[in-house]
Formats: sequence, C-alpha cells, structure tokens
Amino acid sequence: MSDPMIGLVGMGCLLALILFRVPIGMAMILVSAAGITYLLDFTIMLGQLRSLPYEFSANWALSSVPTFLAMGYVCFYARLTTGLFKLAKLWLAKLPGGMAISTIFASAGFAAMSGSSIASAAAMGRIAVPEMVESGYKPALAGAVVAASGTLGALIPPSILLILYGIFVQQPIGKLFLGGLALGLLTTVVYATVILVWATLRPQDAPMVDADNLPDERKEALKETFPAILLVVATFGGLFAGMFTPTEAGAFGAFVAVCIGFIGRTLSWNGFLKAMEETVSTTCVIFIISIGANLTVRFLALSGADEFISNWIIATDLTSFQFLFVVVIIYLILGMFLEPVGSMLLTLPILFPTILALGINPIWFGVVLVKLLEVGMLTPPVGMNVFVIKSVMDDMCSLGALFKAVIWFVLIDLAIVWLIIIYPDIILFLI
Repeated sequence: MSDPMIGLVGMGCLLALILFRVPIGMAMILVSAAGITYLLDFTIMLGQLRSLPYEFSANWALSSVPTFLAMGYVCFYARLTTGLFKLAKLWLAKLPGGMAISTIFASAGFAAMSGSSIASAAAMGRIAVPEMVESGYKPALAGAVVAASGTLGALIPPSILLILYGIFVQQPIGKLFLGGLALGLLTTVVYATVILVWATLRPQDAPMVDADNLPDERKEALKETFPAILLVVATFGGLFAGMFTPTEAGAFGAFVAVCIGFIGRTLSWNGFLKAMEETVSTTCVIFIISIGANLTVRFLALSGADEFISNWIIATDLTSFQFLFVVVIIYLILGMFLEPVGSMLLTLPILFPTILALGINPIWFGVVLVKLLEVGMLTPPVGMNVFVIKSVMDDMCSLGALFKAVIWFVLIDLAIVWLIIIYPDIILFLI
C-alpha cells in the first residue's frame, strides 16, 4: 500500500471513529499516532506525542483564546447582556417584529463580548424568549430568532473560531476580525430586515407591542448599558488601532469586565469562580482538539495524502467557484453531525493547500468558512444552538417546530454565503 493510500485509509478510520461517537480530539490523536507508527516507527511516534502538545500550546497567539473566553463568561455571569436587550427593546420595540429585531441587535452586541455562538444563544434565550412569548410571539419564531442570532457570536470579534483559523493557517487575526465584523454586521442587518418583512406580512406571528417609551427611560437604559458598550469599544478599538495584540486585547477586556462586574455589584465571587471554571474547561476542550488536528496534519504530510488530494482536485480543472460550491456542500453535511471546531480543524489540512493553489484569498475563505460552520449550528440533527434554545424553552415549543422555523434562517444564511462568494469585497473592504 502506498503512503498516500495509508493517509486516505487513516482518514476513513477517523471518520468511522467519529460516527461511533468517539470524541473528535481523541479520534484524531489515535488515528494519527497509529498512522505515524505504521509509516515510521513507534519511537518516533512517541517523540511526536511528547513534543507536539507543548510546541502547539506554547504558541503565544493561542493565549488569546482563554482571555477572550474569560471576557465572555465574565460578561455573562455579570449579567451585562440584560442591559443590551433592554436598550435595544426600548429603541426598536415599535417596529413590526420589534422585539425580535431587538433580540438580533442585542445578540450582536453580546457577540462582541463572548466570541461564542452557544454562549450568545444561551444568554439571550433566557432573557428574550420569555418576553417575546408573553408578548404574543409565536414560540417557534421566538426560539428560532435567538438560535439564529446566536450564530453572530462566531463572526463578530472576538470570534474563537477565527482565532483558531488564523493560528492554524498562520493568517493575521486582526484582518480576520475585520472580515468577520463586516460579515457579522451584514448578517445582523439581513436578519433584522427579514424579521421586519415577516412581521409585516404575518403580524399574528410577531404582533406589535405597545411601547410608549419616554426619553428618560431610553436614557436610563443607555446609562445602564454604557459600561458594556465602553468595554467593547475600548477592547476592539485598541485592537484595530494597533494598540493591543489579540492576546492583550482579550486580557484587557477580561480585566475590565471583572472590574465592571465587581464595582457594579452584578458579579458575585461565586459567579467569578464559575466564569473561570468554564473558561478553563472550554480552553482544554479546544486545545485537545487542536493538538489532535496538528498531529493529523503531520500524519497527512508524512503520508503525502494532503498533497495527493490537492493535486487530484486541481487536476479535475474545477474553477474557484465550482470548488467553493463543493466546499459549501461539505460543510453543510459536516455541520449536521460535528461541532464547529472539530469540523474546521478536521478539514483544513486537506482543503487549505487547494485554497492556496487556486489563488483564493485565505482571509476571505476563513470568514466564509466560519459562516458555513455556524450554519451547521442550526441544521438537524445536531443543531447545537437549537438544542440550547430548546433547553431554555422547555415545553413552550417542540423541537420539530423549532427546527422548522430555523430552516428559514438557514436559507437566508446560504443566500448570504452566495452573495459574498459573488462579491468578495463585502468581506474584504475593511481589510
């Protein structure tokens, strides 16, 4: 058996292990260790297992992952999201579908603090869904709005997926953040526009809310939300102005979030400890998957399978547009079964060489990739954001009805994907 064929067989075994529900990080480590042993010998494989975890984890850029995670979890336990929803509701509630639109903009605001779509969906779900349902919104629509707008957490900086992508393929994280910001804002506006049209055509699904808000109420809500707004502006203003590296921006944001929480008495000591605990556990999961992905890269490079696949794709004479169509299909399928970090790190070693060979901008591709991964957070049978919202809603809505309502947002996301494929400057104009 040729070396490239060994690499392909290894990838088949990896997919089989994943289908049998073996954690993806451990599956990649096991298959890669076995493959390197077969290609070289057991001693060299042990050397790889000893050195690679340290070499990867010691990458300074990776320290931005736990710092931004800490910032997001502290903001969550300090209840900074509550003010964002109240502010958006006071300003937008009079529009058709105003509460749903408020939820979308509040989710975009929380996305700028969390970097995680699941955290955004969970936080906004507890706040917005009960209010929308009490106001007469169709429960399935209320849940679908929160599940879909939660995906903004992976696009709008600080996106953990964009950080990992940038480190894995050695692209500047600041430029990826700018591209993610452009696409995140576009998605926010499109979601809000669709809800506005939906509520106008079907007012029974999203009835108008009587909201005679006084200017004083709006000012008070703005005052309550000002610390969170200041946190976002200071953190990312410093990052994009070149004052901070991504790691420094994350550390600064986490520190300021802790100060805001303790000074404002919205963050308890117990909440702080929970935020740190979740930061550590999430970081460990991400690092284990990333170490497994790096070991897989070495296995594929030793076998030559990555080059073999890349050359085969190029030999088919696919245009960039045709190749991207195939990529969209691949990630839609993977999104039905795998979580985003695993999907991205599993496929990048195979697809990225082809991306470069076809002359596709790697910054643009990274943002599109994250968008596709987030579509997978909504698609059955493993739409993680949908399950998060279902856990919040309990018996308000069936899982089937929730998925049925979410499909409309999936179609909207796919339309946005094709729009940015046709007009890539939508992402690149800020860079």
